[in-house]
Amino acid sequence: MSSTLIVIALTALVSWSAWQQPRLLERLLFWSPAVTRGRQYERFVSYGFVHGDFQHLLFNMVTLYFFGRLIENFINQQIGEFGFVLFYVTALIVSILPSWLRHRHDPNYRSLGASGAVSAVLFAFILLQPWSMIIVFVLPVPAILYAVFYIGYSLYMQKLGQDNINHSAHLWGAVYGMTFIIAMQPRVLTHFLSQLGLG
Repeated sequence: MSSTLIVIALTALVSWSAWQQPRLLERLLFWSPAVTRGRQYERFVSYGFVHGDFQHLLFNMVTLYFFGRLIENFINQQIGEFGFVLFYVTALIVSILPSWLRHRHDPNYRSLGASGAVSAVLFAFILLQPWSMIIVFVLPVPAILYAVFYIGYSLYMQKLGQDNINHSAHLWGAVYGMTFIIAMQPRVLTHFLSQLGLG
């Protein structure tokens, strides 16, 4: 079984278990005081395996299913069979770090969900195949155009700060996904630019 499918199955299982056990949910989600003062550093990863509700879980896991396997194959071919696992786990950590630094003394700050890591996977895919079509609300949209909209929307919503979505994690996940792929295989950047007519 691929690492992508294992991550999906594990995330679904842990999320479902946490919905049945509120104390488990509280123990796994990202809560700043638990990290800053309690030194529960495992929360930098565990928060990505619990979700607020079924819709949140479904959206992330469907996205991971469609794009994760291609990225898994690409990364594993470059750095070995556990490469994708390394990529996914570090994406969880990197995408939440800016939020922790900003809110590390805020006892009310909580975050959960795999969105940051899934964003890293999605943008790694966009880097490799910028003109592939992505289905957005039943409409096919070129991946590169979706990326522009996604970044713009996330920046706007982060500035507004009027919802409970961690747009910072989405943004930093996207940046990390592209950075990881380029650092691993620099020729990807040349290919990406040529696909955009810039190389």
